[in-house]
Amino acid sequence: MSKILACAALALVLATPFANAAETNKAEASAATADPHYTYAPDPRYTYKTQRLNRAELDALFAKPESLLVLDIRRPDELTTIGGFPVYLSIQVSDLEKSLAYLPKDRTIVIVSNRAHRAGAAGDLLSGHGFKVAGAIGVQDYAEQGGTITKIEKPAPQAAAATPAAPVAEKR
Repeated sequence: MSKILACAALALVLATPFANAAETNKAEASAATADPHYTYAPDPRYTYKTQRLNRAELDALFAKPESLLVLDIRRPDELTTIGGFPVYLSIQVSDLEKSLAYLPKDRTIVIVSNRAHRAGAAGDLLSGHGFKVAGAIGVQDYAEQGGTITKIEKPAPQAAAATPAAPVAEKR
């Protein structure tokens, strides 16, 4: 019986940091939804020079679409499962450096990933090559802050064209 109690106590001690982290994430998500001017809590993993945008900052940039390029660097499966913005240029992060010639230097660029980390790295790369980068944003962060994202539905597979069956000879 004492072994069971010891195991239960150990499990409780080990689970506490995860429970606290989950509560912190829930609190941040609800604060983000309540305030479009949400500022991110310090994130030691976001070490990029590129500014991490919030919903209000991106919405302000969306007000002038003629001078903006939304660059989504996520994989196609992420776009279909999570969703994104209605208009964007899609270049995989692994292909970004070899695709620089296709990007306009006369537009302000917003880079999009799921939680802005890959976008931050891409923003630093583009800034280093002379592009005007407004910032990075995570599409999931934008949605949690009350922004509307577009879900791209995967088309249903088309039924194979029915081919007439060859006549079968009957045995008598």
